[in-house]
Amino acid sequence: MKVRLPPLKKPPISPTTFPSNQTALTRHCLFKSAAFKVIQVLSVASLVLTGCDNVDGAADSTQDKPALNDSSAPSQIEALDQPDSASANPSKKSLNVVSPDWGVSATLTAMGHPPIATGDMRVWDQWVAEPKLPSSVHDLGIRYLPNAELAAQLPVDLIIDNFFYEHSRGVYGDVPAQTVMFAAQGKTAKWSDYTAPTRKLGKIIGNPAQAEQYINQSQQRINQAGAKLQQRYPAIKKFAVVQFVDANNMRMYANNSLFNTVLTKMDKQLVALGEGNEWGFVPIQMGDLTQLEPDVCLLIIKPLNPITQQQIQDSLVWQRLGYGADPSTSDTSRCMTILPPVWIYGGMASLTSLADNLASATLVGGRAHDIK
Repeated sequence: MKVRLPPLKKPPISPTTFPSNQTALTRHCLFKSAAFKVIQVLSVASLVLTGCDNVDGAADSTQDKPALNDSSAPSQIEALDQPDSASANPSKKSLNVVSPDWGVSATLTAMGHPPIATGDMRVWDQWVAEPKLPSSVHDLGIRYLPNAELAAQLPVDLIIDNFFYEHSRGVYGDVPAQTVMFAAQGKTAKWSDYTAPTRKLGKIIGNPAQAEQYINQSQQRINQAGAKLQQRYPAIKKFAVVQFVDANNMRMYANNSLFNTVLTKMDKQLVALGEGNEWGFVPIQMGDLTQLEPDVCLLIIKPLNPITQQQIQDSLVWQRLGYGADPSTSDTSRCMTILPPVWIYGGMASLTSLADNLASATLVGGRAHDIK
């Protein structure tokens, strides 16, 4: 029985008219000489006045700004690290941030401080989806190799990236940079692994209170999503999360991925066939799914190529596994669903997006049909 899966110039110069006789020519020259002397006097006066203004301005500037060679004056990066520097000066303009990293860009956008530019925007909806980027955000081109010509034209105050993009910082000239990384700090991803970088982002943009508010709102949102999922599918306790590379190979996300953080918050359990690599997944093949217990619900994360999807449903191995099969007609029916894309290496924005997607998903097969 085949199982069908549910269907990323200058103005022109006027000609000169010369006088027709010597008297006129003499008067003309005398006039020009007098005019030239007046212009000289005015020019000297202007220079004197300008010099005075410059002296006054320099004095004011010396009072208001630290000397460039003053080692005690904080650098631009150090100033950003002062928690109250922006809040103490409400008139300070908002920082123009550029980030090639999707996790940072998504979280800044969700916090209400979107970057002025990020990369690979043409495929944002296929891999990140939420939150939507404002129309004011510029596309830097390839994230790993940003467009140098465009970057040079942007009014950038700060770059926020991580080790993966450090090689491209020179594209922005001498613009300062900060590192923010959303990732597990150990073998198991925890809530603090995402709250700490979010707080750092709030500090960098000069609004730690905004970051704290966003964290609290995100926690409430995930809790509500967990309650909704429990109400809809009380019998489903365990989930395995995969993303297909092709019809036979996939990435199974492990405990050091954001999926563990979200499912734990939703009072569910993440199941994986091994310890995750530095990117939080275990490479597996379709046949390895037989090692999962029948009560584990399989979550397939988009993007999923239509050709690959067709090849999967035509696979005899997939059909024998029974994912999505009607339990009333199949003895091997197992629970599954396909979820909208979520950026696997994202921050708080990815956590909330995943929780919402899961709470609203339609699970089919296996224990998804059990009632409380």
